Amino acid sequence: MSFYEDRILPHIIDKACSMGQVMKLRSQVVPEARGTVLEVGMGSAINLDFYDPSIVKRIYGLEPSAGMRRKAQANLQRSGIPVEWLDLPGEKIPLEDNSVDTVLLTFTLCTIPDWHAALLQMKRVLRPGGSLLFLEHGESPDEATRKWQHRITPGWRKLAGGCHLNRQIADLIKEAGFEIQTLENLYIPKSPKIAGYVYKGRAIKPDKG
Repeated sequence: MSFYEDRILPHIIDKACSMGQVMKLRSQVVPEARGTVLEVGMGSAINLDFYDPSIVKRIYGLEPSAGMRRKAQANLQRSGIPVEWLDLPGEKIPLEDNSVDTVLLTFTLCTIPDWHAALLQMKRVLRPGGSLLFLEHGESPDEATRKWQHRITPGWRKLAGGCHLNRQIADLIKEAGFEIQTLENLYIPKSPKIAGYVYKGRAIKPDKG
């Protein structure tokens, strides 16, 4: 890991992912989590304030970046919910089958190199009927914006920790075998369209999945 990735990028990502409108969207998704939660790409733990401690008993925070885990310490110290770090990539989740009630993805799926393997791992550890909550940015339906997303993504990935601007998030989730229950798409207000088209919703692991 380079100095930029370890020491500079965590601050940039934390700032970009904690803007007012983004935090408002987080506040609409995270409180739906319950039971034992796996948060994939926990980052600086900025979602912790939105969990409901009366219905969440434990959080596994999957975060391979040591820089992000360091930045999370202040948020962890304020939280009343036990958090256990898992410092492996999303494609390798060291949990038992059917061991969590909720998987949470917030602005994470865009960065995972092998998104399909990672989603299959999430489905494996999620109990049948459990929820995958997602708040992700991705490919826009608007042709002009979509063209720019495809043009910029190769260079953007190098500066933004592997972030892809042009992934069709809902399709990826369905392709991994989840059933989407709710889906809302919108542009984040006051955000550049190329990085601000959002997929927000909930999917479940089928009982026989």
